[in-house]
Amino acid sequence: MKRLTFIILCLEGAVLSFNVAAAAALIPSIAAEFALSQFTVGKIIWLYMIPYGVAAFLYGPLIRLFDARKVELYCIFFFSLSNLLAGLSMGINVLYAGRLLMGLSGASVIPLGLILIARHTAQESRGRYIGIFFGATFIASLLGLFLSGLINWRMIFLIPAASGLALWVVMYFYLPSFKDGLGNFRFGYLEAIKNAKVARIFVFIFLISLFYHAIQQWLGVYFSTQLNLNQFLVSTLLTLTSLSGIFGEVWGGWLADSLGRVKVVNLGILLMLFCVLALLAKLPLGFIGLAMAVWGLGWSFNHVGLSTMLTDLPGEFLNEAASLNSGVRFISGGLGAALSGLIICKSFSFGFFVFGLGLLVLLFSSRFIVIKDKGGER
Repeated sequence: MKRLTFIILCLEGAVLSFNVAAAAALIPSIAAEFALSQFTVGKIIWLYMIPYGVAAFLYGPLIRLFDARKVELYCIFFFSLSNLLAGLSMGINVLYAGRLLMGLSGASVIPLGLILIARHTAQESRGRYIGIFFGATFIASLLGLFLSGLINWRMIFLIPAASGLALWVVMYFYLPSFKDGLGNFRFGYLEAIKNAKVARIFVFIFLISLFYHAIQQWLGVYFSTQLNLNQFLVSTLLTLTSLSGIFGEVWGGWLADSLGRVKVVNLGILLMLFCVLALLAKLPLGFIGLAMAVWGLGWSFNHVGLSTMLTDLPGEFLNEAASLNSGVRFISGGLGAALSGLIICKSFSFGFFVFGLGLLVLLFSSRFIVIKDKGGER
C-alpha cells in the first residue's frame, strides 16, 4: 500500500473518532443550552451507536459492487455534512438527526480501512499497519475528549465537519481507485458464519466487547460514587485509558506480527484482569491510576490482535468479516453496558467480579480461536 493512501485512511479514522468519546461529555452542556434533561439529550449516544452497528454490515458487501474509492468519498462527504447539521442545530430533534446520519455514514470507515489494508499489505506486516491505523483513531478521540472541556460543544461537531470536507478534497485528488475484486453485490454473512474459524472469532469478539463495555461504561460512576472523586480526577483517570490505548494499538500491532495474534490477545486479557483485581481491592488512587493505564493498554492489545486476525481470514470472507467487526462490537458493547447497569446498580464489586470472571473464561478459551496458515499459529 502506498504511504499517501495509508495516511488518508488514518486521517479518515481520525475524523470519524474525534467526537466519539467526547459526545458523552457534551451532554450536560447541550442539555443546559436546550433547557432539557440530561437523560433526554443522552439519546445522542445510542442514536449514533445503533445505526453505526447496523450500517456497518452494509459496507463490506457494498464494495464488491462499487469501487471502494467512490464509497469512501460519498461516506466522508455525508459524515461531514452530518456533523455540520449537528453543530448548527437549534433544537434537539435536529441534533438527533445529525447523530443518526453520522452513524449511518461513519460506519464505512473502519470496515473499508481493514479491507484495504488486508488486500494491499503483506500478512507479516499487517499488524503494524492496523496498529497505526487504530492508533490514529485513539489520538483523535483523546484530542476531542480533551477539547470538550475547553471549547463550546458545537465546535466538537464543527471541527470534524470542516476537517472532513478538507479531507474529501484530498481524497478526491489523491485516493486511488480500488476496482480489484469487483463483482456482484451479495451478503455473504451466512456463508461466513458457517465457517468455523469465522464463527469462533466473532463469538469471541462479541463476548470480549460485552465484558469490556460492561465495566468501561460504568467506571466514571464508580469513581464518583464509590471513591468520592471529583470531576477532574474522574476525567483524568478515564483519559489515562485513552492515552495508554494509543501506545497499545501501535505496540500491540507490532507484537501481533512478531509474537503472533493469539498471544497478543491473551496478553491483553491478562492486563485487563489485573485492572479488575485492582478495582475489587479498592487500592489507593495512585494504583488506580496505574490500573487505568493498564486497562487501556490491555483493551488495545486485544483489539488490535483480533482485528489483525480478521485480515488473515480467507479472501472470500474478508468483506463480511470487516463489517462484522464493527457491527458486532457496537451491538455487543451496548448490550454489555445495559446488562451491567442491572447488576452494578446493586453492587459494583459483584458486577466487577462477574465480568472479570467472564474475562478469565475467555483467557482459557482463546485457544479455540487460533488461526492456522502456512506460517503456523498466528
